[in-house]
Formats: sequence, C-alpha cells, structure tokens
Amino acid sequence: MRRIWQIGTMITAFFLFVYMFPFSLTQPTKETIIFFPLDPTVRFTKATTNLKLQPPKQNGKYPLLWMVSSTLDRQVYLRQDISLLFADGRLVGTLSEWKQNSQTLLQKKDVRTKDSHFFQAISFHYGEIHKGSTIGSSQKMSGDQLYVIDSPYSPLTSFRRPRTSEEKEWQSVLTKTTNESLQYTAETLFNHFSIQEKNYYHLYLPELIVYNEQPFPDLSFEKTQEIIGKLWEGLYRNYFLGIKREDGSVISPIGSTVPLILLSKDYSHLIVLTETKNGEKIQLVQTIS
Repeated sequence: MRRIWQIGTMITAFFLFVYMFPFSLTQPTKETIIFFPLDPTVRFTKATTNLKLQPPKQNGKYPLLWMVSSTLDRQVYLRQDISLLFADGRLVGTLSEWKQNSQTLLQKKDVRTKDSHFFQAISFHYGEIHKGSTIGSSQKMSGDQLYVIDSPYSPLTSFRRPRTSEEKEWQSVLTKTTNESLQYTAETLFNHFSIQEKNYYHLYLPELIVYNEQPFPDLSFEKTQEIIGKLWEGLYRNYFLGIKREDGSVISPIGSTVPLILLSKDYSHLIVLTETKNGEKIQLVQTIS
C-alpha cells in the first residue's frame, strides 16, 4: 500500500512540474544563419561595427572596446549578428547574439591585450523574415579597423588613419608585417591544395565589406548578394562555430589566419582557405548554383 502511495505521489509531482513549467521539456530555438531569398522590402536602417581603445592600461594590458549593433526597419521572426575580430591577420575573438521576434541587436565586449596590433573586425547582420508560408532574409555587413600602438617609447594611442609621421611609420610596419605573414601562408596553402591562383578572384574576409554596395566583376548585384549570403552561412557553420576537419572533428578557430576567399572566375564555386593556430591547413569548398 505504501508503495502504491509513493508511485501516486511521484506521478502527481510530475504533472505539477509540467503544469508549473510548461516549456521546460521543450527544445529551445537554436541560433542559426540560413540563406533564404533576399526580401527587397526589408532593409537595415543601422549596421555598425566599432573598435575603440579604452585607456588606461591595467596589469600591463589595455582594453579594446568592440561594439556591434544593427536595426532592421521592422521586427522579424529571427535576428542574429555575428562578428569576428582579427589582430595582425589572426582571429582573436568572436561575438554572436540572436533574438526571436526582434528588430535591434547590440553587443559589447572588452578585449584585453598588450603590444602593438593592427585590428580588423567584420560583422554579418542577418534577419529571417516569415510572411505566411514564405521565408526570406535580409543581410548586411559592417566592419572597422584600428591600429593600436603600445610601445615603451611612446604613449598608448590608436588611430584608423595616420595623421603624424610617427603614426604613418607604425601603420607601415604593422601593415607590412601582417601582409607578409598572410602572403606566406597563402602561398603555402596554394601549394598544399594544388590551387591555380590565376583562376580565382581572391580577397580576405574583411575586404568583403565593399560588396555591400557593388557587385562582383561581371556579375549582377542580386547574384553577388546571394553568393555572399551563402558564403556567410558556410562560414558560420564551418568556421565561426568551429573549424571542421577532414576527419569530422571540430577545433576552435581562435588563432587561425583570416579566411582567404577564392572566387572562381567562372562563378562555379568558391574556396575558403585558412591555417589553424597549430599550422593545420584547411580548405572549405562551396558550389555556386
């Protein structure tokens, strides 16, 4: 009899739990970026990425404020922004935020580091739009770059464009160091994967921002935006959330080189190349339909 009473009490407790917490056993909606046909009636009224040095130094490190914000002209089913921060051509951080039935997103993060660096950030702003049984999307990119000079021979400072001779010298040194490192990595990746460089347009991920407003060579603006949207979908799944290796395992993208995008001149496919923190060479191939 006592056993029956215990079972009855457990059943009652279970239904009371379900009643009090009706959604506790359901799967939450997961963040995701999926390219759907772009809806020309929906647009971003704001899409910004900003890097700002925040003196003073603490424990030998300076804080870099990284802000990403965006606003659509209306509330949509799903909003998501992702952002990547590179220092001297290597990934040092990521940001991501998503909300359902939202219009505006705002993200802030303090990155604490030391020494002089050339920082580049690029963000992808995304909206999934539901109109009855039709699903569309809206997208835009934004970015920023900042040179931070942290030297025992000069005060802590930052600039986007050099104004003094000293800043021009620092820009030259940091840019040259970054470019030479990336060029060497690119050449080793081309050789490793037997890629004929002449068959591709190539650009590094932060340079993709210029195609917010202009098409790829000999291509329509609409097709350009479709390629960009599908590229970001692939980058999100296979780079941002973790680099997928040939054996199926996933490793962190932090420390990897800025993705090099190779767009075939016949627009049949694109390739994304990067080298991990440990020197592993990664190739991601995406067919263009």
